[in-house]
Amino acid sequence: MKIIARKQYLAILSILKNKNLIKVATGVRRSGKSTLMMQFQDLLRKENDKVPIVSINMDMPEFRFLAEKSWKEIYDYVIKHLKKNAINYVFIDEVQNVPEFEKLLEGLYVHPNIDLYVTGSNAFLLSSELATLLTGRAYEINVLPFSFAEYLEFSGKTTNPDRAFAEYINTGGFPEAVRLSAEGNHFANEYLQTVFRNIYENDISKRYTIFAEESYLGVVNFLIDSVGSNISAGRIAKVLTANKKKIDNKTVSKYINTLVEAYLFYKVNRYDIKGKQHLATQEKYYLVDLGFRNALLGKELESDSGHLLENLIYLELKRRNNQIWIGKANNLEVDFVVRNNKGYTQYIQVAQTVQNVSTLERELAPFNRIKDHHEKLLITMDYDTGTYNGIKKINAVDWFTKKSK
Repeated sequence: MKIIARKQYLAILSILKNKNLIKVATGVRRSGKSTLMMQFQDLLRKENDKVPIVSINMDMPEFRFLAEKSWKEIYDYVIKHLKKNAINYVFIDEVQNVPEFEKLLEGLYVHPNIDLYVTGSNAFLLSSELATLLTGRAYEINVLPFSFAEYLEFSGKTTNPDRAFAEYINTGGFPEAVRLSAEGNHFANEYLQTVFRNIYENDISKRYTIFAEESYLGVVNFLIDSVGSNISAGRIAKVLTANKKKIDNKTVSKYINTLVEAYLFYKVNRYDIKGKQHLATQEKYYLVDLGFRNALLGKELESDSGHLLENLIYLELKRRNNQIWIGKANNLEVDFVVRNNKGYTQYIQVAQTVQNVSTLERELAPFNRIKDHHEKLLITMDYDTGTYNGIKKINAVDWFTKKSK
């Protein structure tokens, strides 16, 4: 398998090059942030083979000596290696691991000869005091594991995209998991179990108080098993307590927040389409990569396939740089209300199949409650397409590979 260029993210970095912003690549561990930054460095070198680049990755042996240093010592190291009278491109991987990293970023940001790029695997990087410090100074690029189109390019499984899509749902899009899956799914699953453990130990348990690991993992498993469903902290606490993992609502809420901050899950709020207002209840959570579902729960594709498709569509909408909400149309739900950066709004319903007439009617019903003229899409795994009173039905695999306009 080859290394593929993360074209979408590279295009954003190219646009932001030399802009007076800190470019912050965020996302779950092992999603490809470090590789993305190396690919961008290669682009810079293609433009100018003598371009001054200072790149620090503390996971690499040659930079281990910096791991225990203070922010000021790391700052001094960077300044020492700058080329004078030129723009220097400075890259720091997993910057949140540097003590008082916000001081490091502020110091490098104000230096006139530095264009700064950093990566981070925890939303703490852009929260609390740092958010205030960096308001108007940072641009976040949230890096997700491979999209289905990237999966096809990376794996070379282009001759039978439908079969490849089923494999993608099980394996997910973590680059190394895709690579290992060629040798057998159990290798990919064991790798993903290791990734999860690494996230838990480095991004969660070191930063937050976890009262009982067994209960924490119970919350994780509940969320994974409930992607695309309405959930509440109270319901999770009730189920876990009934299974002899006693936990209260407040603790469940805290645990969910840590999972969101580690980019393992994305929280999506509701939007009242008729009232044109955001709602604060009945949010949904989507898993960053469905490979975790098979690796941690042992669940196969056939189980809850409609919600899995919904999870994948959410991630793809996010990759395409949209704002996303769960829609409320009177007492019915629209899976996604989508707004792109040009202000264009779209409504999307997702179903595994609508071959049954009653299923089709159920999926179309929320659309019929919406009186505006924004585009309405019904995305399914069915091969047949068409329109129903202006509602466009399209095939999911075509939508993921952008064959469907």
